[in-house]
Amino acid sequence: MADAPSADIQKLGFEEAMKELEGIVKALESGTVKLDEAVKAYERGAALRKHCESKLADARMKVEKITGGGKSAEPIDLDK
Repeated sequence: MADAPSADIQKLGFEEAMKELEGIVKALESGTVKLDEAVKAYERGAALRKHCESKLADARMKVEKITGGGKSAEPIDLDK
């Protein structure tokens, strides 16, 4: 398994990554995927999961920044 998601995964939005991950899970649960393909799919699924978790963490930080009670005097940059 790779440490960082590949460039094609990095380009995916949260919803796109989740949809692909759900497809991988369904395919693996079906038991119809050959072993080599299953291993590759599992590796991609793990990278997609990591990407989704990162996207969620970023969103959580933005929400906390917004709802933090205005403790910071600096403007909020929502593009980070």
